[in-house]
Amino acid sequence: MNVTEKILSAHLISGELKPGREIAIKIDQTLTQDATGTMAYLQFESMGIDRVQTELSVSYVDHNTDQTGFENADDHAYLQSVAQKYGIIFSRAGNGICHQLHLERFGKPGKTLIGSDSHTTTGGGIGMIAIGAGGLDVAVAMGGGAFYMASPSVVKVNLTGKLRLGVSAKDVILKVLERYGSSGNVGRVMEYAGEGVATLDVPSRATITNMGTELGVTTSVFPSDEVTRRFLAAQGREEDWVAIKADPDAVYAEVFDIDLSKVEPLAAGPHNPANVMTISSIAGKKVNQVLIGSCTNSSYRDLKTVALLLKDKKVHPDVSVGVAAGSRQVVLQLIKENLFENLVMAGVRILENACGFCIGLNQSPGTDAVSLRTSNRNFEGRSGTKSAQVYLVSPETAVAAALTGVITAPTTVETAPEVAIPEKFILDDTMFLFRETASVGVPETEIIRGPNIGKVPVGEQLPAKIKGIATIKVGDKITTDHIMPAGARLKYRSNIPEYSKYVFEQVDQQFHIKALENKTNGMANIIISGDSYGQGSSREHAAMCPMYLGVRAVIAKSMERIHFANLVNFGIVPFIFSSSEAYDNIDVNDVLELDDVINAINADGRIEVRNITKNSSFEIYTDLTERQKAIVLAGGLMNQIAAKQKQGSTE
Repeated sequence: MNVTEKILSAHLISGELKPGREIAIKIDQTLTQDATGTMAYLQFESMGIDRVQTELSVSYVDHNTDQTGFENADDHAYLQSVAQKYGIIFSRAGNGICHQLHLERFGKPGKTLIGSDSHTTTGGGIGMIAIGAGGLDVAVAMGGGAFYMASPSVVKVNLTGKLRLGVSAKDVILKVLERYGSSGNVGRVMEYAGEGVATLDVPSRATITNMGTELGVTTSVFPSDEVTRRFLAAQGREEDWVAIKADPDAVYAEVFDIDLSKVEPLAAGPHNPANVMTISSIAGKKVNQVLIGSCTNSSYRDLKTVALLLKDKKVHPDVSVGVAAGSRQVVLQLIKENLFENLVMAGVRILENACGFCIGLNQSPGTDAVSLRTSNRNFEGRSGTKSAQVYLVSPETAVAAALTGVITAPTTVETAPEVAIPEKFILDDTMFLFRETASVGVPETEIIRGPNIGKVPVGEQLPAKIKGIATIKVGDKITTDHIMPAGARLKYRSNIPEYSKYVFEQVDQQFHIKALENKTNGMANIIISGDSYGQGSSREHAAMCPMYLGVRAVIAKSMERIHFANLVNFGIVPFIFSSSEAYDNIDVNDVLELDDVINAINADGRIEVRNITKNSSFEIYTDLTERQKAIVLAGGLMNQIAAKQKQGSTE
């Protein structure tokens, strides 16, 4: 078996490890972050379980740490009280970014992890099967329920050689994105192997698995080897290490070879992580902003490299440069080694150990500005400035631009020496609230609920006939940021009626008004989309808020994995065009009728749609498992759970 099969088979509850078949796996660990976690814990509360059932669950506060207004502070108080009551480890604001912290302090090779953040895949850097999911799926796992997924097709990324100085892991994952793109990879796992693996330290591996999410794959994974052991030993966690590697006769669906010695500095240009180009092809382009950090490139390895490159230098006067470390450990380690002052003396703006700029919560660039970032997404408008041109680059390339004021290949300027992992990291877990009674929780804890924290919305049972309006028609690669904006709007994440006012804000600011009018008039709302609908974040609000507005179906050319699952969880039927040409013949406000929906779903999932406005028809289908059919017919997973509770079922 390969690494993926070994871990999945050890956690298999039901199903077969045959690509495409639905399987259920046991989940060992969960993580949440505050932007998605509040709703996940509201959902968990509604299940009536007295404590979490996993080996480990951690609630991180790392997204909405800028506390303008009361909403974010209230949410954080809620999260802390829930953690105490139900036996969840709580990571306070300022401690760091969930994925970096989990890698440092909690991740274990061979374990399964799901998190309410799409970049939970970072854990694959130490040999975990780590998967991003909607908050409701995480809540179910915390309650001891299985996680359902399609058994993956495993692609072997065979690494040989060694990276040159000035070239790093970010360039490797951009090379993979150049080959596979950001769509069409649903149901795959990228497994890294080959002699080149041993040349990559854990932070480098984690960068690759983190940004592997942009491929649209289920997850990415590295073997657990001596490099992994040394990293965990430096974290004081050598006892958590186990060796995991593929068998010599392991079988893969496909093999992609990368000679690391031939990889050159790359960038992802606006407005998609798969828009890959060489740095040499865009060298000389004026840069206005450089931001280093995010869960992708904020490790000790990354920031020590940056600090060494900035020693005794000043950033270009025309460039605003900011650095956000991934954890307090990274900051403390740089201070101990007298490297943190290199950043300050160079003129770098020191940002909080948080997600911040990556999701547009701060450091929005100026109008038409060029911003180089080491983060993982550059979707249009995600930075907070729609006209900005955001390029994703390595820390080395970011520093080269920060010093010269233009895009510059790092291999053409001074390069930093290789950074070695210290024998022992500084260990200070004081900003984790472990609770002495974490295994059982503190049941008498009072849950703190601010006025912005609402109730979990529930859907309605699926009707036999859907008569609705094509309320919006969008193109290809519509992300969850398009559907449900982050940035300044994230503070409403616990208040669905308020947050729903911003559905499709970037695309059609009148969408929520039209949708509510249709709902009031007894008409369903139907979303029409092109390829790869629902790219990006695991943000379940991109399904939950449309459900609240009366969306009953999405018809697209293709959809991404997490969003497909979220639509099902909230009772919205995810349909696919049988012929993509039908997409061209639908206009906004067309009236569409779907007859006998329930029987069609229970049969082969195919149904004829009548376009009343155009006096035409076309076929669509939905490929749901028996489990998913039951959820959709119930109007969503919360409805199904409530029904089982009434029946006294513990399933």
